[in-house]
Amino acid sequence: MGRMGRSQHSSMNPLLWPVRNLANAVGLAWWARVETRSPEAVYWFGPFVRRRTLEAALLPFLEDLRTETPASLEHRLLRTSRSEPYTELPSPSLPA
Repeated sequence: MGRMGRSQHSSMNPLLWPVRNLANAVGLAWWARVETRSPEAVYWFGPFVRRRTLEAALLPFLEDLRTETPASLEHRLLRTSRSEPYTELPSPSLPA
């Protein structure tokens, strides 16, 4: 599962990337934090300048995740600054 937030909306207007990057750098960008259980993962989807645009773009991303039939899928919309990694997997457990 190599999902990255940016790859999901790369077809958006490339002229807006400087605005998105600036908003992200100062913590004003909108991101979705999507958490799944079984498999355990956290996906960051963004950055977006407007919450409304994030909400519209998020629906297909969530539908794609649902095809993997996670036990649960929750998301929160946050105004924050993020950098890679956009996918967080649990660290492997160390042997006892």
